[in-house]
Amino acid sequence: MATRSLWQQPWLNERRMRAQGLCLALMVWMIYAWVLATPGLRDRNGLVKGTDFLHFYTLGMLANEHRGADLYNMAEQTKLLGERVPEAAHTVYLPLYGPQVSLVFGPFAAVSYGCALISWWACITALYAACLYAVWKVCPNLARYGGAVFILALAYPAFFNLIAWGQTSALALACFTAGYLFLRQEQWFAAGLALGCLVFKPQLGLVVAFVFCAAGAWRVIAGAALSASVQLIVGWMYYGSAVMREYVQRMRHVGRLLPLLEPRIEQTHCLRTFWQMLVPNSAVALGLYVVSASLVLWLTLRCWRSSLPLGLRYSALLLATVLVSPHLTVYDLVILAPALLLVADWLVGQAVNGLRRRFVMAMYLVYLLPMVGILARWSHVQLSVIAMSFFLWLLWRGVEIKQPMAASTVSA
Repeated sequence: MATRSLWQQPWLNERRMRAQGLCLALMVWMIYAWVLATPGLRDRNGLVKGTDFLHFYTLGMLANEHRGADLYNMAEQTKLLGERVPEAAHTVYLPLYGPQVSLVFGPFAAVSYGCALISWWACITALYAACLYAVWKVCPNLARYGGAVFILALAYPAFFNLIAWGQTSALALACFTAGYLFLRQEQWFAAGLALGCLVFKPQLGLVVAFVFCAAGAWRVIAGAALSASVQLIVGWMYYGSAVMREYVQRMRHVGRLLPLLEPRIEQTHCLRTFWQMLVPNSAVALGLYVVSASLVLWLTLRCWRSSLPLGLRYSALLLATVLVSPHLTVYDLVILAPALLLVADWLVGQAVNGLRRRFVMAMYLVYLLPMVGILARWSHVQLSVIAMSFFLWLLWRGVEIKQPMAASTVSA
C-alpha cells in the first residue's frame, strides 16, 4: 500500500503506484469477467465457476441433510455433487475440513449453486473490504491516502485468487484482523477468542500458538483454546462422536494427503513447497523446511518480544504464518494485506535511509510476486517465498539495529 512520502525511489512514487494498481485491477478483473461471461456454470476455460466453492456447497448440502457419515466420503460427495450440479459431475475434492465448517455453508446450499456462489462472492468481498477498512482506520499516517489504498486493495493478486477459487481465506483474514484490533486495545482474552477461530484452517494457527505460548500470553491462549473448542464441540453435537473420530484420523494422516491437496504446486507459497520444488530429494527438502521454519519461528519470536510497535510485530507474525504453514495456496496470501498496511503506515513516519528503502522494495515484491507464481512450474523457484523471507528478515534487522529488546510484550 502506498503513500507519497513512502515511495522515495524515482521509479516508485505514489502516482506510479496508483497507475500500476489501476492497470493491474482493470486487467485482472476485465479478463476474469470475460472468462466468466458464458451461459451456464462453466467458464471459458471449461471449469465450473467458483472452483473450490463446489466443495463447500457439497458440505453445506450434507449439513442440511444431516449426513455426517458422508463428510469424509469422497465417493458419496462426488455422487451428490453430480446429482445437484450436473456440470460438476465427476469432480472430486479431498474432504479435510472440520465438521463445523459444513454448518457455515448450510444456508448457501439451500439455494441453487449459481445463487449460492454469487452470495458467497458478495460475503467474502464484503468481509475483505471490512477487514482492510478496519486496519486502515487505525493507520493514522495512511489516512490521507484512502484512494491509493482502495486501488491497491482491489488489485491485490491474493484477493483476485480468493474470488476466483471461491475460498474461505476471508474468514481467516477476519480472525487475524479482529485479533490485531483486540491486541491494540489490550483485550487479551478477546484477541485469543478471535485467533482461536482459525481452528477451521489449523495450519494458519501454528505460528500463533507457538508465539503466544513462548511469550507466556496465557489469557490469549485461554481465549484461543475456548473458541477453538467451541467450534469443534458444535460439530460434535451436530454430527456425533463417529464423525469427530473420523476427522481426528484425517488430521493424524494429513501429511500423506498433502500431494492430493497440491495438484498445482506452483500455486503454493510456503517454505515446505518452496524446498519441495527446488530440491528433488524429498527427505532433504523436508529437512531444509524444518531448519528454515525453525529459523523463521526464532526471528518471529525475537520480533514479538522486542519493543517494535505492535503493528510491526503483528506483521512479522503474519509473514511467519504464511512461511511456516505446511500447506498454503495463493488465495491464503490475503491474510498479508493487514501486514502491508501496517508496515506502510509505520514507514511513512520514518526517516529515509537504506533500511527503509529495502522495506519498500520488499513490500512491493510481496504484493506483486504472487501474480507470477505460475513461473515456478518451470523455474522451480517460488520467488514470493524469498520476498516474504526477506521482508521478515528486515523486521528482525529493525529490532537488531534500532530497537532494544524489551523484557516482555504481551504476557497477559
